[in-house]
Amino acid sequence: MKIQGASNVAKSGIRAFLLQPNKKSADRIISTRLTEPLMQNAVNYLLNSENPKKNAKNFFSYLKMADIKIAKTGAKLIKNDMNIFTHCHSSTIASILKYAKKHGKKFVVYNTETSPSLQGRIMAKELIKSGIKVIHVVDTATEYSLKKCDLFLFGADAFLPSGVVNKVGTEMYCQLASLYKIPRYTAGISLKFTKKVKLEYRKPAEVWNEKEKLIITINPAFDNVSKKLLTGVISEFGILTHRQFVKKAKENLRKWR
Repeated sequence: MKIQGASNVAKSGIRAFLLQPNKKSADRIISTRLTEPLMQNAVNYLLNSENPKKNAKNFFSYLKMADIKIAKTGAKLIKNDMNIFTHCHSSTIASILKYAKKHGKKFVVYNTETSPSLQGRIMAKELIKSGIKVIHVVDTATEYSLKKCDLFLFGADAFLPSGVVNKVGTEMYCQLASLYKIPRYTAGISLKFTKKVKLEYRKPAEVWNEKEKLIITINPAFDNVSKKLLTGVISEFGILTHRQFVKKAKENLRKWR
């Protein structure tokens, strides 16, 4: 929880691997965040390379290039006077919104508090620094805020053949947005693609630290959004359908192996 965002997790994983570039180190780093294929793909790429330091620089450069492209492309979806809904904290979505604001777009962002760790507050504070108006709501007020919005933008921890993995609640919000005919776009670098991923469950004490024999507290951190609920995917390849994106992501991932 100290490191937020899949890109930041990947960068930290790379730096950790370079301290001790071997298989044991790679396995240990990857095991810390099983729902982050960007870090997994990065560490495995460096593990199999002859010059990890040089190739780490190449990976960082690609991340930077992709982030800029995604911000520019995603900002094209934002029109003046839009209300935009988002969930949790995503550095990718924040970059899109800040780019749009920087280039003269006027809009309002509705964002969730994101229980139980309140990552939505991180998102809100990041956006207001760029002069973006934020309406911050509790998770249970989602329908109240979502039906006022014109667009739903959310990040991605992992892209799968079946859809996208993101912060728990995203699938429910996509279903609601679909009901109100609100376009739903996920955004992220293609190197987050993987065939399968283990959804992480976090400590129940984050939700409720009281212990009662007849109360079982669960704390799922992510859910899998079906590709059927996605209007499109924003990546370094532009705005594509999920099927188009998966094809390009697979091709690109082969270059990094």
